[in-house]
Amino acid sequence: MKNYIYLLVAILLTSCMPNTNKSKEINIYSQRHYDSDKMQYKKFEEKTGIKVNVTKAGADELIQRMKNEGDKSQADLFITVDVGKLWQAGEMGLFQKIDDQKVFDNIDPQFLDKNGYWVPVTYRSRVVVYSNERVKKEDLSTYEDLANEKWRGRLLVRSSSNAYNQALMSSLVANLGPEAVTSWSEGVVKNFARDPKGSDRDQVKAIAAGQGDIAIVNSYYIGLLLSSEKEEEINAGNAVSVFFPNQADGDRGAHINVSGIALTKNAPNKENAIELIKYLTSVEGQETYVNNSYEYSVNPNVKPDEIVQAWGEFKKDPVDLNMLGIKRDEAIRIFDKTGWK
Repeated sequence: MKNYIYLLVAILLTSCMPNTNKSKEINIYSQRHYDSDKMQYKKFEEKTGIKVNVTKAGADELIQRMKNEGDKSQADLFITVDVGKLWQAGEMGLFQKIDDQKVFDNIDPQFLDKNGYWVPVTYRSRVVVYSNERVKKEDLSTYEDLANEKWRGRLLVRSSSNAYNQALMSSLVANLGPEAVTSWSEGVVKNFARDPKGSDRDQVKAIAAGQGDIAIVNSYYIGLLLSSEKEEEINAGNAVSVFFPNQADGDRGAHINVSGIALTKNAPNKENAIELIKYLTSVEGQETYVNNSYEYSVNPNVKPDEIVQAWGEFKKDPVDLNMLGIKRDEAIRIFDKTGWK
């Protein structure tokens, strides 16, 4: 009997002791592939002692993996470079809402998910870059004008399978309607300088090589080219200027997309994951992004890098960012219908 009492007391004392085995890790499924992210995770680990484990793959592959793993998934966070993929995964029920107000206090409200399932960590614009030798700034105006026959054989852009182009097309569908955008896409395809291929950097290099005069690219790639250690890339970056479309009074502004982060539905390390989100959206975290990846900060207290500041401020399309996912299927159908390879 006495031994039984001792055992009972021991169990009770153990149950009252603080949990010293609290997890000290986070598992991230990430589409991002930038050096700035490695810097972020290293700084966070040094600050908190929490180990950051990253699994990298394409967004579709990671979404399918989370779906297949179900409640056994070890993923705490999902990070992607396209809000359309965040919307898609959210619709599949793969996320839970983030319930820490400090996260939202870090972020300009205009970039937030109205449904509360993801938060942005950076944003970027899909801009037009133009040859400093062969194009004048006043020749450019809107995305719509890229279908003008004056650009016949002069426009460079990557494949329609690329998420950045799909997001742009989705925004146009949301703003202009599918019929108008189908007509626009037909005109754009006629203006291709070559069949779509390569990355955004490759489009800029093609302008520098005289293979085209204007290109559709994400803004931060110009910063990456200009800050490169490769002479070819620096020369390519210097061969073009950045133009933000649809800036006239009464016009909607340039298209933007976000790189965002979501807390998975069954995150095993939820508290740690939220701590990382707070860090990434803090002033310190945002400065690491803008000064190394040349993206724009979602924290209103952080200015762009000097390279980016030189392009000037711009008006942003205010369309609900979730429309970049909602209109995605329609956008892909238009690509296919109009022969945008």
